Amino acid sequence: MGKGKLVLIIMAVALMSEGSSRAMELCKMDDAGLAACKPSVTQPDPVDPSSDCCDALKGADLTCLCSFKNSNWLPTFGIDPTLALSLPPKCQLQLPSGC
Repeated sequence: MGKGKLVLIIMAVALMSEGSSRAMELCKMDDAGLAACKPSVTQPDPVDPSSDCCDALKGADLTCLCSFKNSNWLPTFGIDPTLALSLPPKCQLQLPSGC
């Protein structure tokens, strides 16, 4: 459950970085990784995570991402928390303890 919320945070950063000329990184995920996961956590037609999204999550600091799990600003960026929580299991990843 915490991994998905981690992904939500990742997606928010991706959305914020779309108009930016600078590359962004959050919890060891760069803007390309964040953008790769965005279609999987946005409504109305979310898709299964791509291999690029899963690769980005595999390289991410999931404990760091988990620290954003209760963030209120993710929905502001169009990120569905429920969808985000579903990503790690779909990528064969286990959540950190306590996440």
